[in-house]
Amino acid sequence: MPGPPYLREVLSSKRRVVVTGLGAVTPIGNTRDEFWRRVVAGESGIAPITAFDASPFTTRIAGEVKDFDPEAILGRKEARRMDRFTQFAMVAAKEAIADADLPDDPDFKERVGSVMGTGIGGIITFWQQSVKAEQVGNWSKTSPFFIPMLMSNAAPANISMAYGYRGPLFSTGSACASANDAIVVAYNYVAYGDADAMITGGSEAAISPLAVGGFCSMKAMSTRNDDPTRASRPFDKERDGFVLGEGCGVLVLEEYEHAKARGAKIYAEVLGYGQSGDAYDIVAPDPDGNGVNLALRRSLASAGVKPEDVDHINAHGTSTPLGDTAESQAIEKTFGEHASKIGVTSTKSMHGHALGAAGGIEGVATVLAVHHDVMPPTINYEFPDPDCRLDYVPNVARKATVDVALSNSFGFGGHNSVIVFGKPR
Repeated sequence: MPGPPYLREVLSSKRRVVVTGLGAVTPIGNTRDEFWRRVVAGESGIAPITAFDASPFTTRIAGEVKDFDPEAILGRKEARRMDRFTQFAMVAAKEAIADADLPDDPDFKERVGSVMGTGIGGIITFWQQSVKAEQVGNWSKTSPFFIPMLMSNAAPANISMAYGYRGPLFSTGSACASANDAIVVAYNYVAYGDADAMITGGSEAAISPLAVGGFCSMKAMSTRNDDPTRASRPFDKERDGFVLGEGCGVLVLEEYEHAKARGAKIYAEVLGYGQSGDAYDIVAPDPDGNGVNLALRRSLASAGVKPEDVDHINAHGTSTPLGDTAESQAIEKTFGEHASKIGVTSTKSMHGHALGAAGGIEGVATVLAVHHDVMPPTINYEFPDPDCRLDYVPNVARKATVDVALSNSFGFGGHNSVIVFGKPR
């Protein structure tokens, strides 16, 4: 039992938490099923940027969500009052809630909440309104919807209003760990009885001149502009930076007995989690992977699983030289000899790095890996890196028993968050 003795009684009273619904809007599919089909097929969603003229930038490629029509799903009036990241969240949440077939009962809705993560929030709205104000030369013409569209809590707020959910409600912001941290918070609300179900995950829409310009200035992104589908190449020796993505992944977490009593479909169980801080640098990872190692060890203790119980890891795997090496070595440090037996995947090789939405999208992929006993591939893995020595499920999906899987998310500032999913015990 993790934690000091005075916490053991509290920890032993935890309720079981399962995943009963999934929704996704991604660069490789705008529904859960399309996303999963294309992940397993190893398809890339990386292409030249179309949202704006990217010709002045050193990086001109991204993982954009394509053929997305929020007005057809949300209605014109509602969609126009939301930033793109909130539109993603509303569409993915709609799919996840329908998938879970949650009861339309007023008493139940009082015990359903939403915690959604985002790293940047409404940056597209910020950019558009700033440009408009400069063009007209009058800042008083700023849209009255500017603040409600910009604010990071817009996604869970709109989910709550749309469905009448009155449970715990807010957003998390821990850079690229935001969605995982949101899922952790939502898990605890259900586990400790503050809610019976939670709508959770992460959403991000940061493909804008501001964000691209900032990341280009940091020299953080790939410049493989002439070969976009091969640009995101986690753990490959020729990797040269991450590829910016966007989208949303939503999970419905529900108390196990409640889900079982109503005959709900159960995809997987949330077994535990681990969180830590690097205490190292505002953007660079600890090269020794000490913070990641701590989060991994805490996740195993929380879940009550041994290192040799883990079959699969959906890695953070951003395709950056430092980050991939630090993560790989932390996994080796945590799992010892068993590390080489774990199938380690980075689905970012296909959909790019969606920042605060990463853990939501990858959480959906990890849950489906457990549910279907399939490990998605890491595509574009061609040249082994001697500093990255694990089994990265190269290029082709693998049919394999996945009883326990981890989903890793690490953010600027040293935020480390690991979630353990497994088949219901």
